[in-house]
Amino acid sequence: MKIEEAMQREVIKYQPEDRIVEVAQSLRDNKISGAPIVNKEGLLVGIISEGDIMRLLEVHSPRINLILPAPLDLIELPVRMKYELDEIAEDMNKAASVLIGEIMTTKVITIGPEDDLSDAAQLMDTHNINRLPVVDGSGKIVGLVTRGDIIAAMVR
Repeated sequence: MKIEEAMQREVIKYQPEDRIVEVAQSLRDNKISGAPIVNKEGLLVGIISEGDIMRLLEVHSPRINLILPAPLDLIELPVRMKYELDEIAEDMNKAASVLIGEIMTTKVITIGPEDDLSDAAQLMDTHNINRLPVVDGSGKIVGLVTRGDIIAAMVR
């Protein structure tokens, strides 16, 4: 079976100038975990995934001695917690202002519409990826094929 028979033709795409906060909301609203990034001419320039966004955020965890806290720990605890919360808020504000072009994956593995579905499955397995942009000879996106699309095609 050819890719064009199983691919999604309606593809949600973003541009490198889009802000992370809007892209993250769009991914959530559309119940997808990633999408291609195209330039103004519609050429594929990258891909963004939830993993790319997650790597942007630093995770802070307060160091609290919960077994036998020293008296000073009990006094310091509210101050340390406030400090940790302030750091998290600062990280979130920084992340919200980042453009996806700054964190997108630029070495994108693609496939053509005339390639076989088995080729897509092999590429996804080899590179441990969940989606492949389907591009024409000029590099424009004509579709997207996901692991789910491959499984759906197998049961038709």
